[in-house]
Amino acid sequence: MSDVVLEAKPILERFRLDGKTALVTGGAQGIGRAFAHALAECGASVAIVDLSLEKSEEVAHELMAKGVQAIAVRADVTKPADATAMVDAVMKAWGKLTIGVNNAGVGQWVDSDKMSEADWDRMLDINLKGVFLCSQAESRVMIPAGYGKIINTASMSGHISNTPQNQAAYNASKAGVLHLTRSLAAEWAPKGVRVNSISPGYTRTQLVDDLLATPIGKEMLPAWMALTPIRTMAEVTDLQGALVYLAAAVSDYATGTDIVIDGGYCAW
Repeated sequence: MSDVVLEAKPILERFRLDGKTALVTGGAQGIGRAFAHALAECGASVAIVDLSLEKSEEVAHELMAKGVQAIAVRADVTKPADATAMVDAVMKAWGKLTIGVNNAGVGQWVDSDKMSEADWDRMLDINLKGVFLCSQAESRVMIPAGYGKIINTASMSGHISNTPQNQAAYNASKAGVLHLTRSLAAEWAPKGVRVNSISPGYTRTQLVDDLLATPIGKEMLPAWMALTPIRTMAEVTDLQGALVYLAAAVSDYATGTDIVIDGGYCAW
């Protein structure tokens, strides 16, 4: 049998995002900011979506300084009207939406027997319902276009139960993101929309550093690293490669998959 002829564009070209447009929720800080920079550096125009318009504008200016088109959008991902409005803003600016990165989320450490209903609702509303509402709004322009990439930020916490902190609601919300991703991927694949997720492990951001500076936080880091084969936390830049892969044409056959980037935590 003869080898299949390789007729695709060169591999590095298939990682490029020139002419693509993207939005990143939770894009004003931490992992979302790193995702926005990665997309921009590969050539995409990027909308920075966050609750704080001021912080979104700061990141948009960072991208524009790199010679990339960028806009700032304020949105609460738990509100259907805001999810629709953020997509409308991208369509107004660039006429299309190619890549939707649903990254906005919150964390919480609380014992389950002491958890309030409000605690539970907040976790599920932002981390799971928000991902669905944003995916739904994005699909409504991607499906008519016949193509789109939706990338959800899940977590290794959707695969395992963390220790020593107690965070059942967070873990459940991220497990929900994983199965929502698979479900939407199967539903929308025939319509040209690919849906995948990234599951970070412990990742250094300002919010995590602030938590680790608290008395309880100081007990966490040694325990986390003892369970992580690489023995260090991830930097936000360690997640950028997976995002670009899932956003670019090189991954057009990938859908319903989750990429775990956890320093080996789930291997033990």
